[in-house]
Amino acid sequence: MRDYIRKRVVDVSLYIVKTSATVRQAASVFGVSKSTIHKDVTERLPRINKELAQQVKEVLELNKSERHIRGGEATKKKYSKSTRAS
Repeated sequence: MRDYIRKRVVDVSLYIVKTSATVRQAASVFGVSKSTIHKDVTERLPRINKELAQQVKEVLELNKSERHIRGGEATKKKYSKSTRAS
């Protein structure tokens, strides 16, 4: 694995653990695709650092379990804005 990829994998992983960021948020911050972030943390990270990989997995599982709530809040916010404008 190239050094810049290894560094990105570790940096992204530490960011996710520190901020509880979603894959989408991490992709935005690091300027790469969601697919790249997902591949970094699920395939590459366990080969680099198993402990950090477990921590990231826990954060991503929590985010996944809460995503229906975030989606509902986003929809509520979207429609409350459009209702007020009418």
